[in-house]
Amino acid sequence: MMDINFKEILTAAMILFAVIDIIGSIPIIVSLRQKVGHIQSEKATLVAMLIMIVFLFVGETILRLIGIDVNSFAVAGSFVLLFLALEMILGIQLYKDDAPETASVVPLAFPLIAGAGSLTTILSLKSEFQTINIILAIILNLIFVYIVLKFSEKIEKIIGKAGISVIQKVFGVILLAIAVKLFASNIQGLFN
Repeated sequence: MMDINFKEILTAAMILFAVIDIIGSIPIIVSLRQKVGHIQSEKATLVAMLIMIVFLFVGETILRLIGIDVNSFAVAGSFVLLFLALEMILGIQLYKDDAPETASVVPLAFPLIAGAGSLTTILSLKSEFQTINIILAIILNLIFVYIVLKFSEKIEKIIGKAGISVIQKVFGVILLAIAVKLFASNIQGLFN
């Protein structure tokens, strides 16, 4: 039965928004555009959506095949979110990636939009929210992601580097709180 709950959609969307951090990624997107010329916003958004929705349905099965339960994955995910949050708050880079050659599927769709943080979050959300609400939250986020990808240069000019930095730090703190909550709510499951 489809149980659409706007509170769940909004909560899941806000959590994913903080994890995806597309606003904080604007400088990366702008530098990618300068390096490779054109960014295929539509392709990047659709591929990211496909990855996220497929992982929502088969992620748990994949984990079971390799002998990992959702609680373990969620606790591990809480550490990934913790490090992402620290990067955002402290302005440091813990994860370094090679320079991209193209800018649609890699590194935009994966791992920038649908990366380890988002996939972990999606599985963690599955333990708390209805699947339909998570799908709607993913779609809402990816509409916003598409707009940001399409208009990244204009957004950077409007908000400015200082504005992007402030937004990044605020969402970093939110993400840190989410990581703590995720850890706390799943750590008991490991010992039961």
